[in-house]
Amino acid sequence: MPVILAIESSCDDTSAAVLRDRRVLSNVIASQKVHEQFGGVVPELASRAHQQNIIPVVDAALREAGVAKEEIDAVGFTRGPGLLGSLLVGVSFAKSFATALGRPLVEVNHLQAHVLSHFIDRGEAVPQFPFICLLVSGGHTQILLLRDYFDIECLGTTIDDAAGEAIDKAAKIMDLGYPGGPIIDRLAREGNPQAFHFATPHIAGYDYSFSGVKTSFLYFLRDRLKEQPDFIEQHRADLCASIQQTIISFLIKKVERAATDKGVRQVAIAGGVSANSLLRTELQRICQKHGWQAFVPPMQYCTDNAAMVGIASLFKYQHGELADLALPPYTR
Repeated sequence: MPVILAIESSCDDTSAAVLRDRRVLSNVIASQKVHEQFGGVVPELASRAHQQNIIPVVDAALREAGVAKEEIDAVGFTRGPGLLGSLLVGVSFAKSFATALGRPLVEVNHLQAHVLSHFIDRGEAVPQFPFICLLVSGGHTQILLLRDYFDIECLGTTIDDAAGEAIDKAAKIMDLGYPGGPIIDRLAREGNPQAFHFATPHIAGYDYSFSGVKTSFLYFLRDRLKEQPDFIEQHRADLCASIQQTIISFLIKKVERAATDKGVRQVAIAGGVSANSLLRTELQRICQKHGWQAFVPPMQYCTDNAAMVGIASLFKYQHGELADLALPPYTR
């Protein structure tokens, strides 16, 4: 059974994991609090923090797994997409570590890793091919059809902003704090999702657009604040519930259409926004309605983590897809 050391550093979380075959032995994540005061990730600060965190995180992952570095069979790493400065830290460390040990390298696409996290061995059922997966995060929104681990067709994507970015922007407009997604999710549970209505565009096929939703929300608040300066304070929970309902309904509607059109009976979600409670509930609802099987990732595998990089690395390693030392990171 191969032992994989995986490195994830695409944004602001430094993570290392050790997997033996499909089982996660450790998954250590160091988050960066420095960005909270800026309301978003500052790339230069992120890369500096990765440099400070990478060695302690890898050391902690090996110790927690009870694995000596000499037992590692391959080193997997996120090559992209992500922030260039952040990726450079993880990529450079992975190359150096693998070279020092004389072990092969495996490069992983960050988005594929999110999707393949469903195949981590947790003693539960995993999706069977083919299946539909909604990959949704702060930077990406895609509907994918998976026929195999690496035979993935993108059926639809956002033509502008990602769903997670739209949610975070709404939180920023209301000055709720950072990161905004979990805050909106929490406040929305106390509000009325039908209190306010915001426009969603009519986009053909399975594609999305969220720039108009953000604009509709912004203009709505601008007009209400002119009449009632404390409007946000008085209606915060209802605003959160309504904007969340608008975005999640838009996401689910196209996933349901895609699964119906493709005749697929298994549907999954992945990415940071897959932690959203309403999205998870709505996926279960449409799957129950159609007699489909729903797959939602555990919370620890929703956000960026090295375990998902490890499972993707395992599959590539087993197929002999190894990386060259000359490979640079990519941002898109």
